[in-house]
Amino acid sequence: MIELIRERFEHKSVLLLGFGREGQSTYTLLRKVFPGKQFTIADLSDGVRENPLIAHDDYLHFITGTDYLGHLSDYDVIFRSPGIPIWKLTSPVKQFTNESTTPTTKCLIPRAKITSQTELFLEYYSKQVVGVTGTKGKSTTSSLIHHILKTAGRDVLLAGNIGNPVFHFIDIITPETTIVFELSSHQLEFLKLAPHIAVLLNLYQEHLDAYESYEAYQLAKINITKYQQPGDFFVYNADDMQVKMLVEPCLKHRYCYPFSLISQPQPGGFVRDGVVCFADGKTVVPVWNIHQDRFLRGEHNLKNIMAAVNVAMICGIDPELIGDGIATFKGLEHRLEYVGEFGGIHFYNDSIATIPEACIEAIKAVPNVDTLIAGGFDRGIDYAGLAEFLSMSDVRNFILVGAAGKRIKEHLMLTGHAGKNIFYINRFDDCKAIAFRETRPGFACVLSPAAASYDEFKNFEERGKRFRELVRS
Repeated sequence: MIELIRERFEHKSVLLLGFGREGQSTYTLLRKVFPGKQFTIADLSDGVRENPLIAHDDYLHFITGTDYLGHLSDYDVIFRSPGIPIWKLTSPVKQFTNESTTPTTKCLIPRAKITSQTELFLEYYSKQVVGVTGTKGKSTTSSLIHHILKTAGRDVLLAGNIGNPVFHFIDIITPETTIVFELSSHQLEFLKLAPHIAVLLNLYQEHLDAYESYEAYQLAKINITKYQQPGDFFVYNADDMQVKMLVEPCLKHRYCYPFSLISQPQPGGFVRDGVVCFADGKTVVPVWNIHQDRFLRGEHNLKNIMAAVNVAMICGIDPELIGDGIATFKGLEHRLEYVGEFGGIHFYNDSIATIPEACIEAIKAVPNVDTLIAGGFDRGIDYAGLAEFLSMSDVRNFILVGAAGKRIKEHLMLTGHAGKNIFYINRFDDCKAIAFRETRPGFACVLSPAAASYDEFKNFEERGKRFRELVRS
């Protein structure tokens, strides 16, 4: 891949757009290939200039501040970080000149100028990649697939949206390495390449603040299979009607292995008599008993397990080793994570649940939920269905925070809240006193926000860590 990069960019002017984790990884590899080449870093934050990674690099130019998108057309190649929506780059850029306060509009940026780590990596390594995407569950499923393959003794790496960017692993990838690549919609957007094994878990309303429409978000996700080649494999959730409808035109010329809890697709994965089975079109292989002890709770996690089983069977892993991998996989932080019992109350941290559907699954998965903590940053998601579910549930106490919490409260008031206690708070930390006071001993208190965290926290991980600190203190 080093030679590919050298040939592709040796005589091109290169801009690194965004200098977060992936931007820094891209810089590190490019600088290794081109020790004396001039690069430009464009980022909204002026602080990138002080990054110790580039402290002694004399071959860098910077464009920072509000005009960081204003000079894209000056470069032959733009390495886009996933956090910058591509529609911002391929739409007119408004720019203020020194002579006038009237904005001028620059030309559209040709799509051919824009590339990314994901695009280059798949161009070189696609036949070794298991790509996993979906609105929810992709981190858990990617990690479980990695764990199963590793348990079976395979040479396997976990990269992408979870863990390290893929360029981080270039030096240690061999022809025998399987790369489990968690892919966000931003990484998939406008790709013309796809993984050898692609997994699509589900589609819900999410990231509406980063896309022009919900349809644009869905179409970005579908790219994980849209450009697969004959001989590639596609694993998808046949119970998700939105997924089924959108992938229908993409099912030819690849091996399709859907999974389902309500039907028995052939070929595919399904549950028969309490056992997850895998059918290859000729035979049905029993793989894993769903009544065994497992750390992954809930029906949504059972679907994640089924997706992982399909992938592992496609990779030729023995069913007994798949069962060992499932049994020993302890899950991830902030995903229905059991924090502990304090004051007789069982606390669960599900801070990753940033949409209503994930919150609903958490309530279904955790036994005896008495108190729900929800809300946060409002991205315009529809909460009517969540409120209807909560009003019919056995949950008695709702601690609602932030702008999203205010809208959830409004829907609960309209839906009906007889026998429910609704507490609205302005600060997340205020949930602690109410939770300990109102939750009955022997019952559970669950943080499952159904909203993003950006009003008070940097990300959902920071919110989850703060929740653990509060209840443990």
